[in-house]
Amino acid sequence: MKALSDCRVLVTPTSFGKQDPRLPELLHESVGEVIGNPLGRPLRSEELRDILPGYDGYIAGQDHIDANALSRADSLRVIARYGVGVDRVDLAAAQARGIIVTNTPGANADAVAELTIGFMLALARQIPYANQRTRRGEWPRLSGVSLAGSVVGLLGLGAIGQAVARRLRAFDCILLAQDPFVSSDQAQQLGVQLIDLDALLARADFLSLHLPATAETLGLVNVDFLASMKRGTYLINTARGELVDEAALFQALQSGHLRGAALDTFSQEPPAADNPLFRLPQVIATPHTGAHTAGAVNAMGWGALNDCLAVLRGEPPAHRVV
Repeated sequence: MKALSDCRVLVTPTSFGKQDPRLPELLHESVGEVIGNPLGRPLRSEELRDILPGYDGYIAGQDHIDANALSRADSLRVIARYGVGVDRVDLAAAQARGIIVTNTPGANADAVAELTIGFMLALARQIPYANQRTRRGEWPRLSGVSLAGSVVGLLGLGAIGQAVARRLRAFDCILLAQDPFVSSDQAQQLGVQLIDLDALLARADFLSLHLPATAETLGLVNVDFLASMKRGTYLINTARGELVDEAALFQALQSGHLRGAALDTFSQEPPAADNPLFRLPQVIATPHTGAHTAGAVNAMGWGALNDCLAVLRGEPPAHRVV
């Protein structure tokens, strides 16, 4: 096995080490060569295919790591995901090539939960719209919605969903959730009632998505799903853009069936400037920024770095996916 000091490591997350310079310092001290993201954005499959040959370790951002991307990865031993999601990693292809995949569960839960709460408040009080009109010299009388007494539905009650629930208890909301992997006792400790999906959609005033992108959840929020939601509901997505049929969402918003939406993720990232959703004033859009706080970035950085180095040393990583 190659010595750690002879290993080459590719690092594609552009925020890696921005908040804590010790991260890149330790990586450079530990391995033979470190190469950063050559394009400054998530890398496509064909780009990775040409870049990965000769690398032993890979600290990966939101790159598209499919079988084609890994087809020429002749030395790669570890893909350390900088974040929790592994939906853009072909786990079967990695496993077939003997590549260990790790992630950083829980590292960004608080950060994404805080953005989710911010979205709810911004939608409820029309903050972006009020700001724009006031800056134009107008003085509109806008009617908002109170979170107190509102029904908030959480679709997914993992680490992020639970962090959202803990924060919302202070707002005196009625908290409902759907998650087959969480027990009633766990939910009850958070002040959350578990119900089935149909009941959740029928009752929620705010519906917040906290699901991974899997074969079962891709395109989940489609025409039928949206039609089942209570009229006047707000939709929040800080999870994965692939969960939502954006054309169906546009129609639901334009018709007035949904009152508003806040989206941190899109099916195509970055989304096209002419995305129809951007024409709607009741839509808030941000650039997949949920995990980008100093605390979350550092936690993801240290988690990914430690697991990458552990595998390259021949040790078991803390958070192995496959």
